[in-house]
Amino acid sequence: MLTRTMGLPVLQVLPSRSVPYEQVDPFILVHEGRHRLSQLEDDDTRRPHRGFDNLWYVLEGVFSTGHRTGLDRARASDGSLLALRARGAAWHTEARGADELEESRAGSDFRGVLCWVNLARKGRQAEPGAQVLQREQIAVRHAGDATVRVLVGEGSPLRLGTPALILDVELPTGGQVTTPVPPEFQGFAYVLEGEAAFGANRHRARPRQLVLLGRGDEVSVTDALPGTRYMLMAGQPYREASMRNGRTWTRCRRPLPA
Repeated sequence: MLTRTMGLPVLQVLPSRSVPYEQVDPFILVHEGRHRLSQLEDDDTRRPHRGFDNLWYVLEGVFSTGHRTGLDRARASDGSLLALRARGAAWHTEARGADELEESRAGSDFRGVLCWVNLARKGRQAEPGAQVLQREQIAVRHAGDATVRVLVGEGSPLRLGTPALILDVELPTGGQVTTPVPPEFQGFAYVLEGEAAFGANRHRARPRQLVLLGRGDEVSVTDALPGTRYMLMAGQPYREASMRNGRTWTRCRRPLPA
């Protein structure tokens, strides 16, 4: 679904009317954006956030932003990950793209995926902070026919407030790959490029489609077309309903079905 956030059109993958939160818990929001930096001129996008870990993964281009979290300015290029711990009403996304606009790069394009991961109650008032992982700092491994970049998980220096696994999986020549996932985790795969069959039922998925993970301790992808790329996101669910209040999220006491 296309929506607008901070003045820009984005593809809203989550939340979705067709995907109940209990099936993607603890992932609150996933957006994919493709924009030209000139769209950011004279755009005040300062926002206070609280109650989740905020991850911005740059797929293409270069993007700068500000964070009132001890990291005054940050610049991330393609393959980089910007993480904000939005716990104490942290302000972020100040002067987006300002550095590039000053360098006369208004015609440049960028593409990225934004992800919010819920936090435990005890972590909601902790001090906020920000961290940038440049492309060369992200662990890379090879499995099956795939190149796997570990954004969150074993080998990554980034630790979220919620146990989680977030991978960028690419199959340059197509083929297949099987990825271990803790059996207590739940989540989904979001297709960025190409096409492949997911899981035991071999459900085929294409770009901008989300595939929910079933029960088990691994995710199998087969019959992938060359150039297929997807993000695998899985985490420890809290089993509590989530409510949005402005730009913060709270969990209700009503438990969700297991």
